Amino acid sequence: MKIYTRTGDHGKTSLLGGTRVSKAHTRIEAYGTVDEVNSYIGLLRDQEVNSSRSAFLLQIQDRLFVVGSNLAAEPGKASFAIPELQAADVQAIEEEIDLMNQALPAMKNFILPGGHQAVSFCHLARVVCRRAERLCVALAEQEKTPEIIIIYLNRLSDYLFVLARKMSAELGVAETPWIAKK
Repeated sequence: MKIYTRTGDHGKTSLLGGTRVSKAHTRIEAYGTVDEVNSYIGLLRDQEVNSSRSAFLLQIQDRLFVVGSNLAAEPGKASFAIPELQAADVQAIEEEIDLMNQALPAMKNFILPGGHQAVSFCHLARVVCRRAERLCVALAEQEKTPEIIIIYLNRLSDYLFVLARKMSAELGVAETPWIAKK
């Protein structure tokens, strides 16, 4: 497989299905941002504190490739089968959130990101995931987009927030509550 094709040198790229679109198209922004989230998940997977969660984070990375494939595919025109997200993928994330939440103290305030480099990586993944979600919502307002993608990204960003809290607890890092100044 050749890495460079020169077909994108003038700001256009092809969707799975053949149509050429601007690299600034909402669809391209959406799956590019999903790829960015995937890279941050890889960074999280590399953190020692997440060694027990490595397999689940790898599963998330796999599912994000499914999301990217769906976003890169021109609705109804792909020449091969594109894997799809399932309700079970969302449920798996919800179950992990519930497990982590059981061991965490109740939140009484918003929490400021930070406290440890690994935790900050998690918050970066979370905010990029939220951006990917917003881009998918914008795409869905323009073109047919599987609703489960938006649901999955929404739940994933929730997972990343709870994971940041769990990582803080495991690393012995105090969370910094945000208390509005009056």
